[in-house]
Amino acid sequence: MEEMEERKAKTLRQDAEQIIAGAIKKVQPDEAVAQALSQMQLGSGSIYVVAAGKAAWQMAKAASVLLDGRITRGVVITKYGHVKGALADMDCYEAGHPVPDENSFKGTQAALELVKDLSPYDTVLFLLSGGGSALFEKPLISAKELADLTTQLLACGADIVEINTIRKRLSAVKGGKFAKLCEPAHVCSIVLSDILGDPLDMIASGPAYPDTSSCEAALSIVRKYGFRLSEQALQCLQTETPKELSNVETQVTGSVKNLCLAAAQECEALGYQTVILTDQLECEAKEAGSFLASIAKSHAKSGKQLAFLAGGETVVRLTGNGKGGRNQELALSAASGIAGLVGTAVFSVGSDGTDGPTDAAGGYCDWRTKQRLAGQGVDIYEALRQNDSYHALQKCGGLLVTGPTGTNVNDVAALLIK
Repeated sequence: MEEMEERKAKTLRQDAEQIIAGAIKKVQPDEAVAQALSQMQLGSGSIYVVAAGKAAWQMAKAASVLLDGRITRGVVITKYGHVKGALADMDCYEAGHPVPDENSFKGTQAALELVKDLSPYDTVLFLLSGGGSALFEKPLISAKELADLTTQLLACGADIVEINTIRKRLSAVKGGKFAKLCEPAHVCSIVLSDILGDPLDMIASGPAYPDTSSCEAALSIVRKYGFRLSEQALQCLQTETPKELSNVETQVTGSVKNLCLAAAQECEALGYQTVILTDQLECEAKEAGSFLASIAKSHAKSGKQLAFLAGGETVVRLTGNGKGGRNQELALSAASGIAGLVGTAVFSVGSDGTDGPTDAAGGYCDWRTKQRLAGQGVDIYEALRQNDSYHALQKCGGLLVTGPTGTNVNDVAALLIK
C-alpha cells in the first residue's frame, strides 16, 4: 500500500509540473504581441520602443523580430534576472520589484530621454506588463518614502487596484502621465494584463491610459489602512491625474483567463475532467487554499480523475516575519484540509516565475504534506501565522521553481484528484 501511494504521489507531482510548464508556454507574449501589432498603425516616422514590466524583455524581443529593423531605439526595464540577452538597438535595465530602486529610476529616466522632442509622425511602441508599477517609476516624493509606502501597501492586505490608485498619484509617469510626456508622438500601447478584469488604468498603474480613479478614492484608501504619509505625499494625492488622452491606441493581450484555459487544456490532455472554478479569484491566500481543500473533501472518493482550477490574484495579510508568497501560502493552507485524502494535491503558481520576495514560483502540497511536516517538527498553523510558507514547503519538497518565465498574466491554482 505504501509503495502504491508513493507511485501515486510521484505521478501527481509530475502531472502538476507538466500542467504548469505547458500552461506557461501557451501564454508566452510572442504570439500576443504579434496579434496586437497586426491591428495597429505604426505611422511613417521613427519607431521608439519602451518596454516595462516582468515580461518586458520577452515582449521587446518579439517586437524586434516582428518589426525587423524598423525600430530606431528602445529602452527595456524589467526585473533582476529577467534579461536573457542583448537586443538590437535597445538598452536593457534590470531593476527592483516589488519595491522600486535606483535602477528603476535610472531606466525610467532613460525612457523619458528617448521620447522627448518627438514629432507627430513618430510612434512610441509602449510594451507594458505586470510589475511595471515598481519597474517604471519617476517618483514625486523621496525614494525612501516611496519604498516605505510600498512596503506598507504590500503588508496591509490592500488589493492591486487600491495599491495602484495610490502609486499613480505619487509618480511622474503613472496614471496617463507618460503618454502626455510622449506628445505629440503617437503611442501604440500593447498591454499584457495581470489584473482581474483587465482595467487598463490599473495595469502597472496605467502610464499610457486615462485614469478613472479619483483623489477622493486615494485619500479614502489612506484612511482605510492608516498609512503614514508626508505632507508632500498628501499634496500629490490631492493632485488630479489626466482623464483624457488623444495620442494613445491600446491593445490588451493575454490575461489570467488565457492562463486558466491553457492549464485546463494541459489537465485534459492528462486525462483529468476539468472545471475552471473562476478566473476572478480575489481573496486571502489562506482562504483560497482552504476552499480548494473543501472541494477535495467532497470529491476525493468519487473514483474520477478531476482537476479544479482557479485563476486570479490572492493577497497575504502579514502577521509574522517569515518568508513566502501568496502562491506558497495558498498551497500550504490546503495541506491540513487534504491530509489523508489519498490521491489529492493542491498547487498554486505565479505565471512570471516569482512568488513574492522568493526564488520560487509557487507551492505544492499533497495528502502526505501535513504528516511529513509534523515529522520534522513543523506546525502548519504556526508556519502560516508567521507567513513562513517558503521554509515549510522547502522542508517537504513543496517549492515550485521555474525561474523567470518571460510572461506575467497572474496566478493559477489547482486541485488535482487522481
